[in-house]
Amino acid sequence: MKLLAFIPIRLTLLLIVGILIGYFFSLNLLYTLYITVFLFLLLAGIFFFEKNTKSILFGTIAALTFVSLGIYSYTAAQPINHNSHYSNHQSTKDELWTLKIKEVLKPNQFSTRYFATVKNIENEHVSGTILLTIPKDSVNLSLAIDDEFVTYTEAKAISSPLNPHQFDYKKYLENLGVYHSIQIEHDKLVKIKSSQTTLLGIAARARNHIIKKLDKENFGADELGVIQALLLGQRSDISEETYTNYQKAGAVHILAVSGLHIGILLLVIQFLLSPLKNIPNGRTLILILSVLFLWVFAFIAGLSASIIRATTMFTFVAYALYLNRPSNTFNILALSILFILLFINPNLLFQVGFQMSYAAVFAILWIFPLLKQLWFPKNKVVRYFWQLLCVSIAAQLGVLPISLFYFHQFPGLFFVSNLVIVPALGLILGMGILVIALSLLNWLPTQLVWFYNEIISLMNSLIAWVAKQENFIFSTISFDFIQLLLSVLVLIMGVELFTKFNYKRIVFFLLSILCFQGWTIYQEYEARSKSEVMVLHQTRKSLIFNRSGDDLSILTNPDNIPDYLISDYKTAERIDLVRYDSLKNSYTLEDESLLVIDSAGIYSKSAFHKILLTQSPKINLNRLLDSINPKVIIADGSNYKSYISRWEETCIKNKIPFHYTGEKGAYYFE
Repeated sequence: MKLLAFIPIRLTLLLIVGILIGYFFSLNLLYTLYITVFLFLLLAGIFFFEKNTKSILFGTIAALTFVSLGIYSYTAAQPINHNSHYSNHQSTKDELWTLKIKEVLKPNQFSTRYFATVKNIENEHVSGTILLTIPKDSVNLSLAIDDEFVTYTEAKAISSPLNPHQFDYKKYLENLGVYHSIQIEHDKLVKIKSSQTTLLGIAARARNHIIKKLDKENFGADELGVIQALLLGQRSDISEETYTNYQKAGAVHILAVSGLHIGILLLVIQFLLSPLKNIPNGRTLILILSVLFLWVFAFIAGLSASIIRATTMFTFVAYALYLNRPSNTFNILALSILFILLFINPNLLFQVGFQMSYAAVFAILWIFPLLKQLWFPKNKVVRYFWQLLCVSIAAQLGVLPISLFYFHQFPGLFFVSNLVIVPALGLILGMGILVIALSLLNWLPTQLVWFYNEIISLMNSLIAWVAKQENFIFSTISFDFIQLLLSVLVLIMGVELFTKFNYKRIVFFLLSILCFQGWTIYQEYEARSKSEVMVLHQTRKSLIFNRSGDDLSILTNPDNIPDYLISDYKTAERIDLVRYDSLKNSYTLEDESLLVIDSAGIYSKSAFHKILLTQSPKINLNRLLDSINPKVIIADGSNYKSYISRWEETCIKNKIPFHYTGEKGAYYFE
């Protein structure tokens, strides 16, 4: 791989190795700092005395130094490792907390959610970010970035997933440096009037002002939601149907302001400013104005982490274009920025958006030049669309393993939406910025609103048509972490073989395919030989999974058919057949018997090993324990919490294990 010849790439890979070591092993912050400083001093000493950067000793110490730097940067980036973090505060119940809104999250049906910075607990100055949840009510309190308030509350640890293969929201928040949550009613908040304003707060208010202005125009609801996502990075108003269509069509990246938008916007700006080349210092003026316009766009789009990352990268790209060395300079700068970003915030490495963004960039730099050489059309229009297709294929190959691992689906017609929408995205972005500017000046003509609305509507219709081609959407694909690694290996070996066709590369390519196929076959065999029975947690529902090989029998009440739990489990466990059955009163599981007691409260007094309580039965648990003498009591999510507390106390008193799925997660029968 020619890209490995670049020093920034080697250093970045070593840094990533160190970050991964810090991620999987909990290490002391002070010790990692001492080791890193020692290695840097040792490296400087070797360079000073040997003055030979190509020696084995220098290379080894340099590699260890940057691995150690990665370990230290990850350890230092975890807020919980610092003494000032609020989790290290010796807290008591319901103390006075001072919070400052840091980010407004997408609300759900029941609550509004925010990331808040913890400034003080009582009179002690602390740091850290916490998840704030405020239940929705008739008041509909809405907080904005930079709002500060005090409240009497207590932080609670974020729960781990309760069911197998459920999205791990706790781990997701930990990668963002958030470890606890606070749920509080709106009337318990006392707002501080003199709160300090930040740049993020100013950007948020500017964006909200623009959204209010656009709301007054005659845009359709779906169109306005897409416009806000394209131009302002605000996706909360997109309907679920529209967002799903973009996902199925492989065009969801269009709805997130990222490198694609910033890159196209840079090209549009450079084109519009090109006449300035003819004046003295025109190229310098183009550079200054291009960077200024990019950061103004980033500002009105909310200055999110992804937008800042993309704008920073294309600021350097603009400088590379100014130097007339866009290709090599971009290769080096892109990966240098990757190194800097990961050093500053190593947690980015574990965020899906960051992984897919740089996988696409890396694939384009590596694979696109190879695909482009396959054909060179003489017609400029044909050549443009051919190169666009090559870029789309290269980017899709880069993100394919990651997409399959996280989302378990692949849009077969991704190139259709990309070939049509991406060329028009420059016009859409440029016209959108014009619409915003005229709207702010109250000069926006009705005809322009209608025309822009029709363009967005046409784009939505095209995406909806592509999404309806179900035969080309491959979903529920089982794909584990080992398959992710092996598929990346297959991709690397395949591209290397495509670059230079010889016997050695053929062997490595075929071996990588055999490894991938071997692991997949082994996983299929494991799935067919696995059996398990479990009681899952689901609010107000009773649910038992009885899995035998690749068959899944779901025992539940007839009117309580679950949804996402089944699809997630089915995909991860490679289930082929799903059957439903109503919940019976008793079961025999190998050498154990299970008694199910529902709301009727009727049960047999025969001996049972385990008892499952569902639908809040009105029973005397002491009498039940005396008559049946079970080994374990299980309560699922269909029961009232007041009943749960009473049952748990009774079981503790009688020294019988009690398992509530809402606290301990799914119960597995051994």
